[in-house]
Amino acid sequence: MSYQFPYLNPHQTRTREPTEWEMSLAGAIEDAFSKGHQELPALIAALNASRVRPPTGRDWTEANFTALMHELGA
Repeated sequence: MSYQFPYLNPHQTRTREPTEWEMSLAGAIEDAFSKGHQELPALIAALNASRVRPPTGRDWTEANFTALMHELGA
């Protein structure tokens, strides 16, 4: 067994594999960031323009996005 430096493991705090929906959300967030949407209002607008919906199925808001990130531990 070889030693791995902790900072080389990008999933060192993960307790389970992400769901398909979580992976879709991560992709939508990365896409928004890559287009320069780095402030929360712009990120929310980009998420609402994507196919990824919050668990409620409604539009993203700053409040539900922030709550979900807290819940997911991001």
